[in-house]
Amino acid sequence: MKRPVLSPVLGHVLMLGLVGGVLIAILRWSEYQFLVIEHSFAIYGALVAILFATFGIWLGIKLTKPRETIVLQQVPVAAEPFTLNQPQLDALGITPRELEILTLIAQGLSNREIAGRLFVSENTVKTHCSRAFDKLGARRRTQAVQLGKQLGLLP
Repeated sequence: MKRPVLSPVLGHVLMLGLVGGVLIAILRWSEYQFLVIEHSFAIYGALVAILFATFGIWLGIKLTKPRETIVLQQVPVAAEPFTLNQPQLDALGITPRELEILTLIAQGLSNREIAGRLFVSENTVKTHCSRAFDKLGARRRTQAVQLGKQLGLLP
């Protein structure tokens, strides 16, 4: 029996591939050696610098973050319940519906919310508001509420 003989070209290609692979492995190993062993101090220094920079940024954010403060303020409670200033109400000519709408405005409701609560249209609420504002001499809702409280019409 005859043994098959490799062609000389194929043998050279295999030999060159094997030598090339070994050379690449040696170059990779020497690159690793150069990087890790020769520059180990620089690598460790960079890692420590990154660690301290990260810690410093975190600590700076924690220390400069505004803290929540809770302020307790004692509000004096009225000793007596609210009593409507009926003579002032009669002098101004404010109707009970207008007073009711002023009270709801003082609670912070919008015209649409007042209309929904009283089962009237929004235009009706606007009409009552403008008449009450005219009688109080107010231009805005906040001014009407302030005047109503000063005159004893609103709690």
